[in-house]
Order: sequence, then structure tokens, then C-alpha cells
Amino acid sequence: MKFILASILFATMLFADSEKLIIDSNNFETDDATGVTIFTGNVKLKKVNDKLNSKKLEIFMKPNSKGKAKEPLKYVATGNVDFEIHSNGKIYKGKGDKVIYNPNTQEYTVIGNGHIKELTEQRELLGEKIFINELTGNAKVSGNEQKPVRFIINIESKNSANESDKNK
Repeated sequence: MKFILASILFATMLFADSEKLIIDSNNFETDDATGVTIFTGNVKLKKVNDKLNSKKLEIFMKPNSKGKAKEPLKYVATGNVDFEIHSNGKIYKGKGDKVIYNPNTQEYTVIGNGHIKELTEQRELLGEKIFINELTGNAKVSGNEQKPVRFIINIESKNSANESDKNK
């Protein structure tokens, strides 16, 4: 009974708005006193159109004075992480060894073998550490000697632009 109440409390407080957050996994554990909830084994998170898959997902909640979790402070996904995010009319697909999301600042950090592809404008970022602020649109990417940062973008040439003008 306590497990069911904790699950319901967790789900209702995770997002106070009308959007549903659905998390499926093989295992679930939570500690109300510390505000840490852990999902392990074939984790699948879905919120509206956004999706995340991983082996493990930890959600750090801000505990209130009674020791009950109140609001999400940070999400940490590890193990074969892949995701799809819909934001500001764009779709981002990505993957990495570890993904950290801060909902208060809307910042994503992809660590280890990071690869993010923006599908609308066909841009790609690859690096060992990718930082993106969803609010400002700022991005920072770090690499190293063995795996340098790579940015891929499709550029329309003058010839292809002239061809498309002729076809109109």
C-alpha cells in the first residue's frame, strides 16, 4: 500500500501541469527522505512527444519539510541512452553514455559518445560532452585528441539554389 501511495504521489508531483509523464522500467525504488527515485532495467520515459530510453534513470526531487518529494531538480539517465526531444518547432534525436537534464534551467548535458541530430535543419553535433540550454539555444561541445568535436550541416550551394529557382 505504501508503495502504491508513493508511486501516485511521485507521479502527481513530478509534473504539476496537465502533461503526463510515463515511465516504464523493470524496477522502481524511491526514498522519500532523500528525494531520490531510481528506475532500472529497460527504462522508457515519455512526456507528450519527448522520449528517453536508458538502462537506469535517477530522478532527484526537492524534499519538503515533511520529507516528501516535491519537485524534480535533476534527471540522470545512464546506459545506452537515446532520446527524442521536440522543442521550439524542432526535433532533436540523440544518444550518449549519460544524459543529465535540469528542468529548472532547461539544460541538457550529454556525456560520453554524444551525438545530437536536429532533424528540421539537418544539423549534427558530435562530442564527448555536449551542453545545450533549451531556453537560450546556446550549445557548447567538448572533444579530445582521439575524438574531436564534429559539427555537420547541409549547406545549399549557389548551383542548387539556381536550379530550384529555374524549376519554379
